[in-house]
Parts: sequence; C-alpha cells; structure tokens
Amino acid sequence: MATPQGRVPATAALRCDHVALQCYDVDETHRFYAEVLGLPLVDCQSGDDWGGKAWLMMVFALGDGRRIALCTFKGTRKPAQRDRPPDLPHVAFAAGSRRTLGRWKTRLRGAGVAIQEESHGAQQSIYFSDPNGLVLEITAPAGRPQARPNAVATAHVRRWISKK
Repeated sequence: MATPQGRVPATAALRCDHVALQCYDVDETHRFYAEVLGLPLVDCQSGDDWGGKAWLMMVFALGDGRRIALCTFKGTRKPAQRDRPPDLPHVAFAAGSRRTLGRWKTRLRGAGVAIQEESHGAQQSIYFSDPNGLVLEITAPAGRPQARPNAVATAHVRRWISKK
C-alpha cells in the first residue's frame, strides 16, 4: 500500500500511547495491577452511558510513560475462552534485563500467579493471566524499536497470502 503523496508515513508520526482492555472484576483487577504488578493508578473515569451501560475506566502508568486502561461495564460477565490459542490476544511488557525478568517470576509466583515460560530466541518471556483472563507477557531483553519496513517480513507475508 503506497503512502499518499504529501503525507507523513504512519511509522514516523505514530507511537503507542495506551492500550485499552476490558475487565470484569474491578476489585481483583485493581489489586492485581496496583499490588501484584506495582503499577500506579494515575486516572479513573466513569459514566452512565458507554454503549448504553454504566462504565468505569482505571488507567495505570507503565514505566515508559505509556498507559494501560482497564474498562468495565455494569452487568457484563467474563466470556468463555473462544476457539483461539490461549495466549492470544496478549499485552507484552519489557523487563530491563533477564535478571529483572527473574525477579518478576519470583514476585508473580509469590502472589500465587501461575506463569508459563517460553524462549523466543534472544528473548525469554513469561506469560500469565490477570483476574479477567487477559494474557500478559513480560519479556527480556526488550525488543529493539524498528520503524523501517522489513523486506524479508513483507515477502514472508506475501508468500502466506499467495497460499490462501
């Protein structure tokens, strides 16, 4: 897909600001993010009509200045796992080092959180779920930012599409 003439490519203009996810048990969600993960609650908003339902949004800060917003709606219940891999979708956080990742393993296990470990080549990751069933990952070392198109990745996608 070509970039329209005179416009800045999206990779140059955009960066992740926040992730917004649905939650179901406010008390357990607040405890998990504030106490288990140690993220500061930096904002909270509520209202009476988001899609016809009363709502609450808790916004937690991440170490890099970005945020994760957890939103609940009065009367909604946690859905059953659909026909998908158990680790999709997920949100990945980066630990500063493998040593720090080890500390996270200890902290999460100490809080009674079940974790699954995986190796992704140069990165090591742990996966776990929050009280809402949202899958979270902590990985180390952090992925390297890359804003330029990767020709090998593009070719890989095109091969996949051609096999449909």
